[in-house]
Amino acid sequence: MNRKDEAFLTSQNIMAITKVFTFDSAHSLPNYPGHCRNIHGHTYRLEVTVKGEINPETGMVMDFYDLKRIVKENAVSRLDHCYLNDVLPCIPTAENIAVWICRSLQSQLPILHKIKLWETPTSAVEVYAADV
Repeated sequence: MNRKDEAFLTSQNIMAITKVFTFDSAHSLPNYPGHCRNIHGHTYRLEVTVKGEINPETGMVMDFYDLKRIVKENAVSRLDHCYLNDVLPCIPTAENIAVWICRSLQSQLPILHKIKLWETPTSAVEVYAADV
């Protein structure tokens, strides 16, 4: 390894990486005056972003495999193919689901940066870990 490579590997490179997941769930919004009051479902798209220094030994912020395992175990497997009103301790709006996911991951992912949850292909909510 030459000096240029050593300098590159030892510099403090901060990077964000994102892993994408999908899950299918049903919910109803009992206090909402429109159609969403009724039980209906979505195919959610979840983006989980972690942010940190690149480890000079591995060249990674975090292994994507480890990120996938943690998110599936602590969030996706608990929400997939279920009625969210029975699982979550809140009204299951996209905003509240995103906060719940963020809180469920924070203890396992200390470098969690943000959650982006797509309820439809054109509608998403973002929550930053520092804000919850």
